[in-house]
Amino acid sequence: MGNSWFPCRRLSVCVSEQSVQNPPMADWRNRELHCDWSTVTFLCLLLGVFSDYKMTIRSDRDHGQRYRPRMSCLKKVEATVVQMQDPSTGVKGTDQKLNVTTIPHAITGQVIIAWISKNMNMDSDEAQAFGTMLVAFGYIYPLQDHKKLVLRPDGSLYRFQTPYFWPVQKWKAEDSDYAIYLAKRNIRKKGVLDANEQEEYNKLHTWMNYKWDFIVMQAKEQYHAGKARQKADRVVFDCQERAYWIVHRPPPQTHSAMDYGLDRHIDPNAEEKKTYDYYRRIIIYTQQAVMRSRVKSSVSLGALVKYITTFKNHDPFLVPCLPSNPWQTDDDSYWELNMADVEVPTKMRVERWSFSFYELLNDPRGRADFKIFLKKEFSGENLAFWEAAEELKWGTAASMSEKAEHVFKTFLAPGAPRWINIDGRTMGLTVKGLEHPHRYVLDAAQTHIFMLMKKDTFYRYLKSPVYKEIQKKAISPEPHNFSDTQLQQNMRNRRESISPIITWQKEQEEKAKAAAAAGPVDIKKLMASKLDRK
Repeated sequence: MGNSWFPCRRLSVCVSEQSVQNPPMADWRNRELHCDWSTVTFLCLLLGVFSDYKMTIRSDRDHGQRYRPRMSCLKKVEATVVQMQDPSTGVKGTDQKLNVTTIPHAITGQVIIAWISKNMNMDSDEAQAFGTMLVAFGYIYPLQDHKKLVLRPDGSLYRFQTPYFWPVQKWKAEDSDYAIYLAKRNIRKKGVLDANEQEEYNKLHTWMNYKWDFIVMQAKEQYHAGKARQKADRVVFDCQERAYWIVHRPPPQTHSAMDYGLDRHIDPNAEEKKTYDYYRRIIIYTQQAVMRSRVKSSVSLGALVKYITTFKNHDPFLVPCLPSNPWQTDDDSYWELNMADVEVPTKMRVERWSFSFYELLNDPRGRADFKIFLKKEFSGENLAFWEAAEELKWGTAASMSEKAEHVFKTFLAPGAPRWINIDGRTMGLTVKGLEHPHRYVLDAAQTHIFMLMKKDTFYRYLKSPVYKEIQKKAISPEPHNFSDTQLQQNMRNRRESISPIITWQKEQEEKAKAAAAAGPVDIKKLMASKLDRK
C-alpha cells in the first residue's frame, strides 16, 4: 500500500452491529475482502477509531461518479481519445524540451486542434471547444499551465492522461487521497503551497486529525518512491497527478466539468424485477398512451423549426449576450441595460416583444410601453385587470380578501370606474366567486381579457407609432473585448448587487402611489342592490 504512487486505494473500514453479529465477513468500501474478525478488530485499533462496536471512517465524498447519467456520453469521448492515440492514424507525439527535461510523447495544442478538425469535419473554433472539453474532463492534461484546463491553439505542451484516471473508471475523488496529495506537495514545496491548496490542507488537517499521522506516512513513502524515478518520469507523474486533482478539486471561482446534481440513492441503470406490479404499471401506461391525442410529426416538427428559427438569435447557448457575459467578465453592463425599469431598452429586447403577446407581457419594460399605447386607445382597464388578477393569483393569502374587494370595486361592480367589457356568463361566474375569493377566482375573466388583447390590441400595437418609436430609440451595445488584465481588474472591483427585497419594496411603493385610495366594499350588499334593481 505504501508503494502505490497515486492515488493510494486505502482501507475504509465500516464496522457496525451487523458485522459484530456476523464476524466472518467485513464490508470494505472499494473491494470485497474476506478476513477473520480479529483482523478487522486489529485494523480498527491500529487506526484508533474503534469505539462502541459502531463507527465509520468517513474518508471520502461521493462526487456522483458511480451513477452519473452522462457516463454513456463519456464512453463515446473515450472512444475518440483512443482513436487519437492510435500509432498509425492518431496524433503524433514527439519528445519535447520542458525547461531542462525532455518529455516523451508530448503534443502541442495546435496539433491536437488540427487532428480534430481533419478527422471530425469541424472548423478550428469547434475543434478547440471539443479539445477544451477533453482537457476539462481530464483526458488530456497540460504540462505547463496547470491552473487553466483549456486547450490553447499554440505551441503549449500536452499529454494524454493515463486511462487509470479517466472518469469512466468511476474512481471517487476521496478526501484521504487528496490529503495525501497535498501533504506530499507540502513536503516537496517545503511548506509553500498555493492559497487554495493551503486552505484545503488546513481544513483536511483539522477534520482528519485522528489519522493525520497515517496520511503523512503515506505521503512520505510516495515522495521517496517518486525521487527514485528518472527526472522525466517524475515530471510526467507530477503533471498527471496535479491535473487529476485540478479536475476533481478545482480552485475556487472556477468551473468544474465534474459538477453534478443531487446524489442518486439508486442505480438508474439497474434492471427492475419483473413482478406483477411491474407489468401492471406497463399495461396502465400503455392504455393511457393509446387514448392520448396525437399530432402529426410534420406539424409538430414544423412548429419546432419555426420556434427555433424565431428565437435562435436570442438563445444564450448559440449567441453571446451583448456587450459581455457578466458571469465571465464581472462587468454588469448587460444587467444595467436589461433592468426592468430601464429607460431605453436594447434592440434585441424590443424585437422579442413582437414574437408573441406572452413575451410582451412577461417583460416589465414591454408591458409599460404597451400600457402607454392602451391609454391612447382608452382601453387601459384591460391590462390593469390582467395585472390585478396576477397579483391576486401570486400574492399572499392574508391580502387575498382585500385584493378581491378592490378588483370587484374597480373593474366588475356596476358603475365601476374602470369597468371591463366581458360576456354576461363570465361576469356572473366571476362576481359570484368573489363572495368566497380564492387565488384562481378570476381565471375565466383574465383568460377572456388576455385573448381579447392578444387577437386585437396586440397586432395594432405592433403597427402603432408607439412601438415604432421605441424601435428607433433602442440601442445596440457593442461587444466588449477584455484582456486578461482587465478581467482580473473587473473581478477585484466587483460590487454587491441590489437586494431583491429592496427592489420589491420599490415596486410596491410605486404601485401604492399609482393606485387610487379606496375603502373596503361589501360585495354582498352590492349584489343585493343589483338584484333589487332587476
